[in-house]
Amino acid sequence: MVVSRSPAAGPAVEGRLRFGGVTLPLQEAVKVLGAEVDRELRFDGHIKHIAKKVSHRVSALRRVARFLDRGGKLLLYKAQIRPYLEYAALSWMSCAASHTRRLDSIQRRALRLVDAAEPPDPPALFEPVSPLDSLEHRRDVAALVVFHKAQVQGVPHLAGLRQPPRVATRSTRTVLTSGDAVEVPRSRASQHQRTFVGRVSRMWNIFTAAVPHIQEMNTQSVKLAANRWRLLKPTPLSLVVVVVVVVLVLVVVVVVVVVVVVVLVVVVSVVVSVVVVVVVVVVVSVVVVVVVVLVSVVVVVVVGD
Repeated sequence: MVVSRSPAAGPAVEGRLRFGGVTLPLQEAVKVLGAEVDRELRFDGHIKHIAKKVSHRVSALRRVARFLDRGGKLLLYKAQIRPYLEYAALSWMSCAASHTRRLDSIQRRALRLVDAAEPPDPPALFEPVSPLDSLEHRRDVAALVVFHKAQVQGVPHLAGLRQPPRVATRSTRTVLTSGDAVEVPRSRASQHQRTFVGRVSRMWNIFTAAVPHIQEMNTQSVKLAANRWRLLKPTPLSLVVVVVVVVLVLVVVVVVVVVVVVVLVVVVSVVVSVVVVVVVVVVVSVVVVVVVVLVSVVVVVVVGD
């Protein structure tokens, strides 16, 4: 397999790779320990495969659901369906949101079967079932636990995941600092920001600022603390995406307003002087830019909280 996003990379080396005199055929994807990755280092094919596989299991659950009570269906879901949705999740967590939403929809289908009431039984006989955490919630908790093993416990085989500590120069309400904070890798691509190191670094800095004594916790304590923290905190990456979307929308509004003003000025150019035109455009642009900055600051404050 040739790792490249260029379509010409494959034909350039095709037929030139040999092993023991035998030409090696190029593959579009390889499977490592059950996780499939393509030549662009994406996991789209893997997500589609497990979605199809889990859908069959949900169909099997539907066929036997009438023979089980709610506890039995929930146990079957946890044992036979959810493990497939979470296998090697920290490796493919960088996939697009459309793929993770596909897995979320499968989980919702299964949980609808679990929560479906059986007509012969009165509702009073049902024991309350605690709501299950979302798949994204469980991935984030697992990522924080693994990062704690690498960053604090110093597990040898996770040494490659360790990040250098962050040197903080100030501590404000919007930028929380902690002695356990790490440097967040710089990236301009959204896919890289969704990778394990990029995502967990952001979460780790917010998590350690909110939860003290991380250095003294064992794995189970960190897991419980991360679960409680994640229940009360929206996903940091989603908030970053919200900021970007808000800024882009407001920039589009700026462009539209300026274009409308220019068109109006051109239409009434006989009456309005050039100075008035410039003043109107500048004032409108400044007002919209101020609104963009204020909205961004408000969202960043929410992230800091």
